Amino acid sequence: MNNTKLDLNRLAAMDAGKASRLLHRVREETLAGRTPPVAPRPVIDASWQRMFRIGLDPDQGTSSVLLEREELEQRRRGTVLAEVMRTLSAGLAGIADASLQIMVVTDEQGRILWREGNPGVMRQANGICLEEGAAWSEQSTGTNAVGTALAMDRAVQVHSAEHYVQTLHNWTCAAAPVHDPRDQRLIGIVDVSGPASSFHPATLALVGSVAQLAEAEMRQRHLRSIERLRSVAAPILCRVGGRAVAVDTHGWTAAVTGMAPVDRLALPKSFRAGRVWLPSLGMCAVEPLPGGWLLRAEEEARPADTASGAASRVVLDLSRPRRWTVAVSGAAGSWSQELSPRHAELLYVLALHPEGRTAAELAEDVFGDRTRTVTVRAEMSRVRRNLAGVLAHRPYRFSEEVAVELRRPAHPADLLPPSTAPAVLASRTATGPRP
Repeated sequence: MNNTKLDLNRLAAMDAGKASRLLHRVREETLAGRTPPVAPRPVIDASWQRMFRIGLDPDQGTSSVLLEREELEQRRRGTVLAEVMRTLSAGLAGIADASLQIMVVTDEQGRILWREGNPGVMRQANGICLEEGAAWSEQSTGTNAVGTALAMDRAVQVHSAEHYVQTLHNWTCAAAPVHDPRDQRLIGIVDVSGPASSFHPATLALVGSVAQLAEAEMRQRHLRSIERLRSVAAPILCRVGGRAVAVDTHGWTAAVTGMAPVDRLALPKSFRAGRVWLPSLGMCAVEPLPGGWLLRAEEEARPADTASGAASRVVLDLSRPRRWTVAVSGAAGSWSQELSPRHAELLYVLALHPEGRTAAELAEDVFGDRTRTVTVRAEMSRVRRNLAGVLAHRPYRFSEEVAVELRRPAHPADLLPPSTAPAVLASRTATGPRP
């Protein structure tokens, strides 16, 4: 394997003992600061570097304080994952049992909520605290499929000595994130784990496919709930004068009158009945509906008349590893919104370039391809729909009258971990020397 790129398919084709020895040597040399015979896979190397920075001991155990039964049940009831557990179990639990593995489902913090599969492997898993209520984020357990999938927001397979903590070197795991289709928020991880001897590179594709099936089921449930809300809201909107819209609790539009329809309105996290200012509509009167809200825009607070004066400060917070927000404040009030990875990238680039960026420049910054201007314009249209009065265009930029504060992570390498945007990658190069 000298001078050959480390690849799980190549490892699977090797003698198991030889592959294990190679991975152990790669880890040993890398952690010692020496050049390994083959470089670790980029996703593994990036995770190891995060472990270096937080000072995690590679010789520590994997035990954690388990959630109390009451809190475990509360977390189960409070997640939409409970609605798709039948789909996850049907897709993975039986296969995991037959292949001497187990299926694990966690919440967005990496806490294991459910576990199914081979009884013998579950008993072995208890020895490494891979059990219900345990913590499996990278900060708790080092590089592992659950924690690294959470950190990167992408499907990840970790085999044998690719695990940072030595206790896990006899294990293999493949995990994929599950997102709530209503707001694209990462809500948990589905994982298949087992003894290292059960390793197969196709497991990752299987886990990813089942995660997508679960997301599709949640999407269908959401569409049905929108239809129910529409049936309630439509007769009400017929009697409402002016601009009004009915949205579900995540801002998805069910019915609209007096204004151009939009797919979704960004709502602040602490949304409530009363008078609320939204960057996209101005001041609104908010009334509850079964399964959503009725928003009636106050005509004296139309965005075209007041938005530029309402917003005076923007805080773009990218300091956390997986949850990024933009907060807008001004004379009319304050408002905050969680950002998707793509919108976080775009706003980050605009914060770096107060003079503005053309669509071609943004395409180069985000995709490394100046020709992808159609995609950029579509994404910026969505961003500006939620940040009326904050963003200008021709070129795209933050409005001159708005003060912008950019909050970055403590270490440049932790900026937007899932991103492959050239502008973000360039910002990450400000890392210090390898420990």
